[in-house]
Amino acid sequence: MMMIPLRRAFRFYNMKKAIVIGSGAVGLCTAYFLQKEGVEVSVVSASKKGDSDGCSYGNAGMIVPSHLTPLAAPGVIRKGIKWLLDPQSPLYIKPRLNADLISWLWHFIQSSNTRNVQEAGPLLLEMNVESRDLFKSISDKEALNYHYERGGLMMLYKTNAYQDEEEHLAEKAREFGLEIEVLNAVQLRDHENQLEADVLGGVWYKSDAHIVPQRFMEEITDLLVKKGVQFHYDKRIDSIVKENGRIKSIKSLQEEFEADEYILCSGSWSQEMVKTLQINLPIQAGKGYHLHIPSVPLQLKTPSILCEAKVAMTPMLNDLRISGTMEFAGLDLSVNKNRVEGIKNSVDKYFKKFDKNLFNGLIPWAGLRPVSPDGLPYIGRSKSISNLSFNTGHAMMGLSFAPISGKVLSEILLNGRSKINTDRLDPERFN
Repeated sequence: MMMIPLRRAFRFYNMKKAIVIGSGAVGLCTAYFLQKEGVEVSVVSASKKGDSDGCSYGNAGMIVPSHLTPLAAPGVIRKGIKWLLDPQSPLYIKPRLNADLISWLWHFIQSSNTRNVQEAGPLLLEMNVESRDLFKSISDKEALNYHYERGGLMMLYKTNAYQDEEEHLAEKAREFGLEIEVLNAVQLRDHENQLEADVLGGVWYKSDAHIVPQRFMEEITDLLVKKGVQFHYDKRIDSIVKENGRIKSIKSLQEEFEADEYILCSGSWSQEMVKTLQINLPIQAGKGYHLHIPSVPLQLKTPSILCEAKVAMTPMLNDLRISGTMEFAGLDLSVNKNRVEGIKNSVDKYFKKFDKNLFNGLIPWAGLRPVSPDGLPYIGRSKSISNLSFNTGHAMMGLSFAPISGKVLSEILLNGRSKINTDRLDPERFN
């Protein structure tokens, strides 16, 4: 076991008060695990109280041990260039001369290699499995009901090319010990008999789970309030006061906040917040959309990803949420109608009995996912600011990773290290 220097251990032991900046799923789980250890926690959020527009509320609700491959992987750039020519494709990068975007793209290209996939895969699996189990244990221990279901995830494909790719990934996942079943077209029609799947086949990752994200956010927020966590809403941080290599305070227009430790969980806005501290935290906001259909007449049995379309479908009680796209357009929440149409036009190609009229009158939701260049989050202490830590950059796995990210960060703050090796998650790895 790694020994912690006495002086450092004393500092961890004497941490009394921590401020979590950001009230998304990762921030709330960080607050949860810190308060469990007796730390006085405050959550400072730019969101208004009751605001449910963020990514933690609008995501697909999937908990995904199956996702072993980071976004930065071989072949992604080739596919991306092809998609850029299609206005309804799953990927879009808004052309602009922006230094942060250019730097991020450079790091992304450098990270899109076999080594990144090989090194990231075991870590992604370990964290997702631990996080899945934490969702269940938190629900049981705290008597929360966010409708945790371990029904798996179906990867559905219509072409031979994606069949080969998905079955190859499935074999690798089996080597990691995941429970997997490959289904043919007939088996999938029997499995998804309400909507009548019209596909070549699919891979069923039985180790995955899903929840209703809005219920999770509401219930864990209420729980934290009951446990004494203080929430300060509508407080956008405008300045960070640094003194002797430490953060002395953070300031909004209305108020100043002081603590022993500061944990940045601000998602897509994290990079801008630390620029004045001369910390390089490459993040691009990856905009995604969903269409939430209430009380569907025919329901999907198992959460599914439509491989060619890159669209996710999640049953949420009687409702059905359909999500997709990765749009890099800065901190812009406006709705790109072409991307939404791309989502709408894909679903009935995979399910014969899906009625596109169900989309009529729905208002598309848009949210910004914080994407790092190598597809891994930033979790850990700053090397340059002694009382600053990061828990951000989770991209599409923010909800899936939330409990384990909160637990890992709390272990680092209180013990000096985590049980999970976080070397690949170093927040200043691109400095």
